[in-house]
Amino acid sequence: MGREYLLGNEAIAHACVESGVDFVSGYPGTPSSEVIDVLRVQPDRSYYVEWSVNEKVALENALAAAWCGVRALCTMKHVGLNVAADPLMTSAYTGVTAGLVIMSADDPFAHSSQNEQDTRCYAHFARVPCLDPATIQEAHDMIEEAFSLSEEFGLPVIFRPTTRICHSKGDVELGEPVAGLRKGEFHKDPRQYVTIPAHTRILHKKLNEKQPALKKALVERGYNRYEIQGKTAIIASGIGATYVQELLPKGISFMKIGAYPIDEEWLGDFVKKHEKILVIEELAPEVEETVRQAAGSIPVLGKKNGYGSYEGELSPVAVAEIMEKAGFLKRNPFPHPKPAQNLPPRPPILCAGCLHRGTFYAIKKVFKNAIYPSDIGCYTLGLQLGVVDTTICMGASITVASGIFHAGDSRDIVCTIGDSTFMHTGIPGLLNAVYNRADITVVILDNRITAMTGHQPNPGSGITASGAESPAVSLEAICRACGVSFVESVNPYDITGMVAVLQEAKRLKGVKVVIAKQMCVISARRAGIKRGIYRANPEICSGCGTCVRFGCPAIEFADDKARINDLCSGCSVCTQLCPAGAIVREGKK
Repeated sequence: MGREYLLGNEAIAHACVESGVDFVSGYPGTPSSEVIDVLRVQPDRSYYVEWSVNEKVALENALAAAWCGVRALCTMKHVGLNVAADPLMTSAYTGVTAGLVIMSADDPFAHSSQNEQDTRCYAHFARVPCLDPATIQEAHDMIEEAFSLSEEFGLPVIFRPTTRICHSKGDVELGEPVAGLRKGEFHKDPRQYVTIPAHTRILHKKLNEKQPALKKALVERGYNRYEIQGKTAIIASGIGATYVQELLPKGISFMKIGAYPIDEEWLGDFVKKHEKILVIEELAPEVEETVRQAAGSIPVLGKKNGYGSYEGELSPVAVAEIMEKAGFLKRNPFPHPKPAQNLPPRPPILCAGCLHRGTFYAIKKVFKNAIYPSDIGCYTLGLQLGVVDTTICMGASITVASGIFHAGDSRDIVCTIGDSTFMHTGIPGLLNAVYNRADITVVILDNRITAMTGHQPNPGSGITASGAESPAVSLEAICRACGVSFVESVNPYDITGMVAVLQEAKRLKGVKVVIAKQMCVISARRAGIKRGIYRANPEICSGCGTCVRFGCPAIEFADDKARINDLCSGCSVCTQLCPAGAIVREGKK
């Protein structure tokens, strides 16, 4: 098809179509989300595509498809692989018939994640191949190779791009789309697919027997390669390898690791030709540990002896600093700019008119001395409003709330969770809390979309990933089915009504669920929904600052008076908070 300037995830999505993918599933998570977002809107698709309710479900669906002989892609971010770890580990035993590629996008520096874990560790743990692209072009090219490798060895293949690959842009040489026209058919083989202990022992042995040939194949396919230039060498992986190649002086050997597991014999032959080795990689010392095993008494410089960091992402500047410190670069060629002084902080903030702000205001008004466990989503920004005390992983707000109650804390406990997150892993926590008689208030922030990752639909949206209409799941019915007797839905733009419902919940014992239901303001804007324009009357405004303290970016303070700017979405919450009645809708007196 020629060359195009693409986002990394767009290039990956295109490569899936070029590979004749038949089945696509995943759960949205930055930086991986755009792959399915691109695939689901392609006209005349020959493949099936879905947003699954969580990563475990997505992987089990894709694994079943690969058992049936169709090529399957499953996407998620690195922390999503934790959720999918159960089927991942066993899928290495059962193997696959057609190619199964698991894209787990890592996020060094935690740009939009709660940790910086390294997916390569999971590949090592599960004993499955992992491809680690160093450029956008390589990310594109590796997809077809990943499917081929998966089919050659009958194993799932993990594909591990990082944020700098997924969310950078570059020129990419594309191939022609290939229609995925395979018809799935499951062939029964209990010894392969029923992992009872008697079968598992045999399958584990077969998995181990695949490893030597797999390691050699990764070298033969050119993922892992080297060039000898002198008596010292740098070994690098992922995007770090690209940065090293930009800086590498003459006379220094270079090895690029683009796939795992590494062939120790091949690696040892390279290492023993050198007097000193520097290893550069992001996050865990996966390559370094293997190099150290092969090196014997040959000095190896890396994370373990202070030449690299265990956290954060690499950059050309960071790589140059490592090379200079280790004596592989005479001087760092990059300037060291000093940050400008006295710049105002610009932390992330909830959108003007976001339903979460009104909900948090009401929660804090009713539950003044409470504990506030929360979850993964836009609403984690409630931290700035003093209504988020814990956030660890998807679905944990309800279980943490229950644990705090049973630990004996006598304060009120109010946890918050989004609609998509509730359906992801919140339901089991709610069921457990009811079953074990916790006394907590659960507030589900229902904006009818998976907002933080790019507004992907979920089972409550009434539409599938491919745009087909689907029954919108009732959160109220789910909560009642879990045994919750107090379930109330309320419009969070109605502060009086929201406060009243929360006060009623506070009076009751047991698990109470309040569903704050309002369309995401971005979705409303895209849908053309207009709620009106509000203005502050300076003649009436007393300058008390109540509206400004509410934290909406549409409200400014100038000349000791409130002012509404163009960010206003018309939610009207500020009109309910203003004690002077100075904020009114345009056209009303």
